[in-house]
Amino acid sequence: MHAVVMDRFGGPEVLRIREVEDPVPGPGQVLVAVDYAGITYVETQVRAGRGPAAHQRPPLPRIPGNGVGGRVSAVGPGVDATLVGQTVVTTTGGTGGYAELAVARAEDLVPVPAEVTLRDAVALLADGRTAVLLHRQAEVRPGEWVLVEAAAGGVGSLLVQLAAASGAKVVGAARGPGKEALVASLGALAYVDYSKPGWEREVAEMSGGVDLVFDGVGGVVGAQGMRAVRPGGRASVYGMASGSWTEPAAHVTVVPDGGVPAPAEFRALAEEALAHAAAGRLRPVVGQTYPLSEAAEAHRAIEARATVGKTLLIP
Repeated sequence: MHAVVMDRFGGPEVLRIREVEDPVPGPGQVLVAVDYAGITYVETQVRAGRGPAAHQRPPLPRIPGNGVGGRVSAVGPGVDATLVGQTVVTTTGGTGGYAELAVARAEDLVPVPAEVTLRDAVALLADGRTAVLLHRQAEVRPGEWVLVEAAAGGVGSLLVQLAAASGAKVVGAARGPGKEALVASLGALAYVDYSKPGWEREVAEMSGGVDLVFDGVGGVVGAQGMRAVRPGGRASVYGMASGSWTEPAAHVTVVPDGGVPAPAEFRALAEEALAHAAAGRLRPVVGQTYPLSEAAEAHRAIEARATVGKTLLIP
């Protein structure tokens, strides 16, 4: 099969397409013929050996990728053979996703509802479960003002929709003027460009201070977002796309993250996200797709902030 292999840490150029041996599912595992593989921002950090991945570098060589969708083509010992031929999305345990074939645990498989395309299901696998969990933890309430940073991104675009569906007044923030129409179409009441100086004051003025900020950016943007929160407001700090975490502000209550969910809870969250999509309450923004051979270009575009929504690879 063809797969994307990295044998050193560094820039996108370390991702190279190669022909490797087909993987074989072991006990409790299945083999998935991959139609789509998701890319997360964290995977670009792991590849580069920076950010939270800097002190937890995985062994090399490796095939990146933790989320795929496709048909089950084979099962390992002890696995129900009727799974063969089923269309599923699944995690891969952190590696092996950027490939034509991927091995996954049978217990991690999530059936794709008939109302949801496989492409959308893969886009919702990681980002959907994250957004559902963050929205639940933050206890978004009707009528309150919610600021979503990186509102045109994979997780951010879903948080906008979930908050708006809860009756909140959502302000979507992203970099550049070209994302305003997209963010508005997701249900945001207003849009701000956080590349412009003073954007946080604009948010504070229109809202009187937001009740909640979803901060997946960190760094300078995250600190500015904190200043848009009213005294006693809340902050859900879940990402550091800038390379550093946001320091909590004294006037803001940080939403507890509850720790890392168990694998069964991860699956339940993904199933909930797909159920929302099947009911028409949630739609992922798949901004761009790349062939498997252009995985390096996909990583390069994500790091250059040249993407919107979710980026997928197609083997």
